[in-house]
Amino acid sequence: MEIFQIVAIGLIATFLSVLIRNEKPEIGIYIGLVTGVIIFIFIVTKLQAVITILNQLANTINIDDIYLSTILKIVGIAYIAEFGAQVCRDAGEGVIASKIEFAGKILIMVMAVPILVSLMDLIINIVP
Repeated sequence: MEIFQIVAIGLIATFLSVLIRNEKPEIGIYIGLVTGVIIFIFIVTKLQAVITILNQLANTINIDDIYLSTILKIVGIAYIAEFGAQVCRDAGEGVIASKIEFAGKILIMVMAVPILVSLMDLIINIVP
């Protein structure tokens, strides 16, 4: 199972970071960053199967592709913003992390506007 590999990578990196942090703290930050990127790349490759299934489902029930792509972009923004914020927090930069999260929320809101407009249009057409 992939989770065992991910946990093993995380534990090894944590052990190395703790050992090295006393002598060279900046290298501990780099270890954490590289480990996060490795795990992120490992997981992103697994998302292709999920996207394929969602596309097939959308085609089956005749959902416009723009809605599915927008939703996937919103989910991607949320994950990337969270990842970036956590890296900043690990480096001791909580203020920058909160700004990344804020920017991610604003971008999600901007991306969701077409879906909200479409939903409101549907509600207006249903209600006499």
